[in-house]
Amino acid sequence: MIIPLIAGGIAGTTVDIVLFPLDTIKTRLQSKDGFRASGGFRGVYAGILPAAAGSAPSAATFFLVYEVVKSLLATYEGSTLKTPFVHMFAASTGEIVSNLVRVPFEVTKQRIQAKQYLKPMEVVKSALLQEGVRGLYRGYFSVIYREIPFSVVQYPLWEYLKQSWSRSQNHPVMPWQSAIAGALAGGTAALVTTPLDVAKTRIMLAEKSSEDVQRSYMTLLRSIYKREGIR
Repeated sequence: MIIPLIAGGIAGTTVDIVLFPLDTIKTRLQSKDGFRASGGFRGVYAGILPAAAGSAPSAATFFLVYEVVKSLLATYEGSTLKTPFVHMFAASTGEIVSNLVRVPFEVTKQRIQAKQYLKPMEVVKSALLQEGVRGLYRGYFSVIYREIPFSVVQYPLWEYLKQSWSRSQNHPVMPWQSAIAGALAGGTAALVTTPLDVAKTRIMLAEKSSEDVQRSYMTLLRSIYKREGIR
C-alpha cells in the first residue's frame, strides 16, 4: 500500500500546483464579493503555499484509503470489485478521511486567494481566535457534500472508461489514455457539482456572524439561486 500513498501524494501535489491559477480564478468568481473585488486576475498564485503543503498528505491519504477499501471489498465481494458501487463507496470513504487533513489548508488557501488575508499564519491566528480549532474546519461538511457526489461521478466513470478502452484494444490502457479518461471523468463530475462547490466556497470565506454560515447548506443553495440565478 506504500505505492498508492506515494503516487497519490505526488499526483495530487503536481495537479494542484500546475492548475493553481485556475483554482484562484474559480475561487474569486465564486466569492460573494465578486471577481474584481476579490483580486481579479492579479496575484493568481496567492495561497499556493498552504495549497502545496496540504496537497501531498491529503491526496496520499485519499488514494491509500481508496485502494484499501477497494481491496477489502474485493475480499468479501469477489468478482464485484469492478462494479460502480465499489468505486463509489471507496471514493466516498477516501474523501471523508482525506478531508480531515485537507480542510484546514483549503480554508487558509481560499481566504488568501480572495484577498481576505495576505499570509497563511494570519488566517490561522484569526480562525483560532474567533472560533478555535473549529474555525480551521469551517466548511468541512460542505466539502464532504461536494466531494462525495464529485467522487461518486468521477471514479466509477474513470474506471469504466479505462475498462472500456482496455477491452477495445485488448490490452491495458497506457498512462496517457488513463489521463484522458480521468480528464473526461473529472470534467463531467465538476460540471455536475459546481453549485455545491459555490456553496462550499461561500461558507469558507464568510465571516463567523454571516448568514451564509448560520444557514443550512440547502438553504444557502436556495438563497444563492434566488439572489443570483443559475449563473
